[in-house]
Amino acid sequence: MKKKFVYTLILSLAVLLTASVAQAQTIPKVSVEVGDVETPGDLSVTLQIVLLMTVLTLAPSIILMVTSFIRLVVVLGFLRQAMGTQQLPPNQLLLSLALILTFFIVSPVVNQAYNNGLKPYLDEQISKEEAFEKGIAPFKEFMLSQTREKDLALFVNISGMERPESPDEIPLHVLIPGFVLSELRTGFQIAFLVFVPFLIIDMIVASVLMSMGMMMLPPMIVSLPFKILLFVLVDGWYLLVKSLVESFH
Repeated sequence: MKKKFVYTLILSLAVLLTASVAQAQTIPKVSVEVGDVETPGDLSVTLQIVLLMTVLTLAPSIILMVTSFIRLVVVLGFLRQAMGTQQLPPNQLLLSLALILTFFIVSPVVNQAYNNGLKPYLDEQISKEEAFEKGIAPFKEFMLSQTREKDLALFVNISGMERPESPDEIPLHVLIPGFVLSELRTGFQIAFLVFVPFLIIDMIVASVLMSMGMMMLPPMIVSLPFKILLFVLVDGWYLLVKSLVESFH
């Protein structure tokens, strides 16, 4: 009976302490509701929340389509394939490196878009239409600098629109696919140059093994240490990252 009484007392004290702590600390209430707007500021905050949620939802697609991510991830993927290291470096590490380099490359573009478009709109200095035009202009300039005229002409002809007189007249639905196509082409060109040295090592190792009569030994196993050694000796990561970043300037 005494033990039961003690357990009951402890449980009661725990409940009372929990209730007192919950009553002493004010927990903020978070809710989303649809109703009438009383002040213009409420509408502005609501639009900002909706815009933020939309951008977060489309962020992966935006990063893929209008930044340098395509070229970077293609080259890094071909590098791992050329070295023959299977799943090393892992996909997460390659994607993280591509994202970090993407943020570094396009950070001036993002800052310009923020200062010219988003910040004046949040300060209620320009309309949302003007904010969109000024905010997207740096990205259009970046994409145009990396897009071939041949790729742009392809999608201009497919869309059936008239030939634009200036780059500012090119719409996004024509510019973005042209930019993606050009980035894929450039990425494959860089990947070819990265692939050649490792291919030469594979051919040399295969020829040596064949001349020695070691037909059952896979050349990839023997050539892998030599390819890693070559990549380390020439400071491959430094040269590759330097070449990729400078290719956008």
